[in-house]
Amino acid sequence: MINKKVNTVQEALQGIENGMTLMLGGFGLCGIPENSIAELVQKETTNLTCISNNAGVDDFGLGLLLQKKQIKKMISSYVGENAEFERQMLSGELEVDLIPQGTLAERCRASQAGIPAFFTPAGYGTEVAEGKEVREFNGKMHIMEHAFKADFAIVKAWKGDTAGNLIFKGTARNFNPCMCGAAKITVAEVEELVEAGTLDPNQIHISGILVQRIFQGEQYEKRIEQRTTRTRE
Repeated sequence: MINKKVNTVQEALQGIENGMTLMLGGFGLCGIPENSIAELVQKETTNLTCISNNAGVDDFGLGLLLQKKQIKKMISSYVGENAEFERQMLSGELEVDLIPQGTLAERCRASQAGIPAFFTPAGYGTEVAEGKEVREFNGKMHIMEHAFKADFAIVKAWKGDTAGNLIFKGTARNFNPCMCGAAKITVAEVEELVEAGTLDPNQIHISGILVQRIFQGEQYEKRIEQRTTRTRE
């Protein structure tokens, strides 16, 4: 029986070095690999290129890596709620490649599927298209986008088994699935890790063939990015 379980986050992230390109799942603070990000902070890995929808908030998620100046370049679709991200981008301290959100997801999926490039109409006629090949399909102009090339993909799932099969919960099924198998090594951290054969095959979202390492995380804070409340009338 194939067993991809590792016992610690340190073992899961073994091999990550300065200057590497990392994919990190999640959307805002939803479904982010909290334990792995915390370990990257502790490892003091620097000069990183991070592919992620955004960079969390100032004091949580990828914002922790930005605070310590461990990220050289962000490839994202949204600056959003992170003031430090915005400050570093505007000051020139951080290289930022802002791309349409759908294009970001498809570049992950293309890498996962082994497709080197694809054409999309998103971004045509804007700065996004500068320097890229343009073709017309069915009377509409498209630009060519390349699949990502990453060293590690680090994702977060709700449940997983020792063979690497994953189940995501709710909206945490965002960028996580399309990043699995989209890098040389995929690391999955899960809230609950069970033996292979325990999960219902009909409920599995990602097959273990796309995951190389899996571990059970601890102490998930699961912060809410913006809490909106109202007084009871």
